[in-house]
Amino acid sequence: MTARPGSDGGPRWASFAQRCDDALLDPFLRHKLRHAMDLAVAGRLRRVSEEPRWEDMRDHAHAIRWHVVGALHTYLEQFIERAEARGAHVHWADDAEQARRQVLAIAREHECRRVLKSKSMVTEEIGLRHALESAGMVVKETDLGELIVQWAGEAPSHLTGPAAHKSRGDIGRLIAEQLGVPFTDDPRALTGLVRDHLRGDFLTADLGISGANFLIAETGSVTIVENEGNARLVTGLAPVHVVVAGIERILPRLADLEVFLQLLAGSNAGQKLTAYTSVITGHRREHEVGGPEHVHVVLVDNGRSRMLADPIMRPALMCIRCAACLNVCPVYRRVGGHAYGWCYPGPIGQVLGADMWSEQEGYDLAFGSTLCGACAEACPVRIDLPTVLLRLRQRAAEAEAPGGAAERRRFRLWAFAMRHPRIYRMLPNWLLRLGMRVAPEIPRRVAPGWVATRDLPEPAPQTFAQRWRSTGGFSHD
Repeated sequence: MTARPGSDGGPRWASFAQRCDDALLDPFLRHKLRHAMDLAVAGRLRRVSEEPRWEDMRDHAHAIRWHVVGALHTYLEQFIERAEARGAHVHWADDAEQARRQVLAIAREHECRRVLKSKSMVTEEIGLRHALESAGMVVKETDLGELIVQWAGEAPSHLTGPAAHKSRGDIGRLIAEQLGVPFTDDPRALTGLVRDHLRGDFLTADLGISGANFLIAETGSVTIVENEGNARLVTGLAPVHVVVAGIERILPRLADLEVFLQLLAGSNAGQKLTAYTSVITGHRREHEVGGPEHVHVVLVDNGRSRMLADPIMRPALMCIRCAACLNVCPVYRRVGGHAYGWCYPGPIGQVLGADMWSEQEGYDLAFGSTLCGACAEACPVRIDLPTVLLRLRQRAAEAEAPGGAAERRRFRLWAFAMRHPRIYRMLPNWLLRLGMRVAPEIPRRVAPGWVATRDLPEPAPQTFAQRWRSTGGFSHD
């Protein structure tokens, strides 16, 4: 298992299965996850019931995103042209290392030392905060959940709720420790404490870093949606604003935002719209009061072009990072985001992980799904994640990835027996039952992963063929 970098820049060596085992031993984690995910799912269902056009909106959003994926190069060129015409500087990063170098170069060019970040999954993906801190800069997250996990020395565990794995008490104790204030677990009081703490940072930051929910090709604009207002302060007060965005976040027109803003807010937390929607186009003009003097947009590839060229992986580029698939996933709801080993957890993280990391690790994640279909039902842009995961499992078997070779041999033996009835009949049920009693360890050797969490049922007293013969087959009465 190769090391997979976390948001703190450190490696994570354990396999997905090992991390899941660790998570399942923590009953408090499961309780906190269930509570948080139940609230999110209930909110989404309520919003869907209130909006009679919901399914039509999903169809429309799917059509737009799939069209963009098919013409991504064209829309990227248009975005770059329009953004630069409005005074932004656009940079291209082939991989995470190049993206980190570019942001560092921008910070040094403008002599920035104090950095504020708004919530951004792609900056987690490339390990940006760790790189900036290693270069001697003071970097602080401003999203409440991101700041909590930064103080805790952890990575986010959810796409939109970074601290979803923590209770109010956990958060209250952490804030009391960090700020030197009396303990409270009241959400309003905790939010007020953090707001007061960050106020001076917003006024003194040299560099503001954000992600982008959408990049508008038509106008060269960057769209950011949020509920706390911190992103607006990060992008509007610092003299330099750096946007770090995946190349797939393109929308063709400004008018396309209408459907996506509704779907994003509704699928995540059951809102009609998020509290703040910012559309940023270039740097501050002479007649404008607020806004940055310099705007840089770093477009990050980091495996996305590979996904675009792969018919199996291509649908994942439609994702708008709403986290609806995480909220309903029975695996995520029990083990949390840290079990996945990197910043993108849940069903979409399993798909992205198969291409952004080594094949071995990607296949490891692909098998961590029940294939129940709940993620496809919840996805606002109709990504068929179960089918993608199933195809990835097929690749694992073909490539004889870890577990694939042994599994292939077992199924070949089973298929051989099924094709040769005489051989199959040579192992009567009584012999199987006797074997399981005399040597119960055999199933654990043949299928260790399966029997580790469930009991293997004994063979029935009669086989289906025996029962068939005893009843004379189907009755036609």
